[in-house]
Amino acid sequence: MNKRFALITDIHGNMPALRAALHEIDTLHDVDFICCLGDMIGIGPDTNEVLQSLFARKNRFFVSGNHDEAVLAIIKGNAYPKSHFHSKRHHEWIAERLDKSFVPLLESLPRMIQTEVTGKSVMFTHYHIANDKRFEPISEDPFSPIVEPSLSNLARLFEAHKESLIAFGHHHPVHYFRNDRQVFINPGSLGCNNKSTARYAIVTAGAQGFEVQLKEAEYDNSAFLASYAKLDVPDREFILRVFHGNQLKE
Repeated sequence: MNKRFALITDIHGNMPALRAALHEIDTLHDVDFICCLGDMIGIGPDTNEVLQSLFARKNRFFVSGNHDEAVLAIIKGNAYPKSHFHSKRHHEWIAERLDKSFVPLLESLPRMIQTEVTGKSVMFTHYHIANDKRFEPISEDPFSPIVEPSLSNLARLFEAHKESLIAFGHHHPVHYFRNDRQVFINPGSLGCNNKSTARYAIVTAGAQGFEVQLKEAEYDNSAFLASYAKLDVPDREFILRVFHGNQLKE
């Protein structure tokens, strides 16, 4: 019997984008579960709205991302990753406003889920982590350096993993590569895009393997982009330029 699931990742505090994607997932696709591949918060200001929407859902799998863990490190008074020094002021702003009832929920998230769907092995993770770094704190930068999207690069990066489907995020562009043994899929950042669409993927697992549909839900992002100035979000000029393609200036 086939099973269908949705993949979302890198929402980055963008509630209008999440709302648009979830609306399509819930109304157009009959999914058995939804998986969020990390970085629910950070960059965008809608921290509590995003977490409320996600954690209220049933039939879900979530893994943690580097932004989620960096914000948690600040809240808990733990060491902050030196590699994220440029984001610290912004993460402090996010941490100050995060509803602390979400802290234990974020802390409970694994970095990796290895399971089976219709008898086929699947791995959900934010990005590759070497086995000897799997339980290191975020201050030690456990996630591997990003590689350029290609089948050969991803096969090499995940060569220790034999799962039939490897789903991940972290790198914001869409990745979709497959060979005769494995499928590598990153649906692309849902919340950070240079146009007003929220990216996600629908995966159908059946006897013949995995069928992947890459989707984009259109939405009005004008109020969201304007909220950066309204809320006086730290580093907003950099964020709007790098993560949202300077759409406000168009």
